[in-house]
Order: sequence, then structure tokens, then C-alpha cells
Amino acid sequence: MAKGPTGFKQRVIQIIKQVPFGKVTTYGTISTFAGLPRGARLVGGILHFNTEALDLPWHRIINRHGFISTNCLEHPKQAQKALLLSEGIEVSDDFIVDLKQYGWWGEIND
Repeated sequence: MAKGPTGFKQRVIQIIKQVPFGKVTTYGTISTFAGLPRGARLVGGILHFNTEALDLPWHRIINRHGFISTNCLEHPKQAQKALLLSEGIEVSDDFIVDLKQYGWWGEIND
């Protein structure tokens, strides 16, 4: 695995692309898989600035409590909820996903 911020960013992007349809994972899980266990906020920034250009499934990444925590205008909670619902993922009225049922902690293909 490459070292430094560029390597971390590329690894995060690679992992996000592997989150399967109908599943969610957390910012912290992505950062841990990418080699920086306490880098969850960095994952959020990478998602924010690269989603459109790289066609990332941003909606499948939520916080560690199963809560849709986005607060940016480009990716509102309602849009994330709608995208998750379209994949068959149940989202509560208060924007919570059951991580036990829909969580992905899985296989990473290098």
C-alpha cells in the first residue's frame, strides 16, 4: 500500500467503490481499511470533494451509529435517504439505518 495522503486517498476511493449495492458502511470502517483507523473525517472530505468526478456511491457511507450525518448542500440527508431506499435499504424517519442488517464490513479486493 502506498504511503502518505495520496496513497490514503486512492485507497479510500478504491474501498468506497467496493461497497455493494444494498449495503452501507461507516466512515471509520473505510478509514480503517485504508490504513488510518482514526481518519473518518478525512474519508468524509474525500467523499465530498470527489463524489461527482469519480462517480462514488457516497450514499452508502454513514456514521458509526447508523445515522445519515451529511450536512452539505450538495448531498442532503433526504437525497441520501432516497438513494438508500432505492437500493432496498430501510431508513427510519430520523435518518437511521440498521447496521446489523445492512452493514458491510467485508471483503476488500486490492
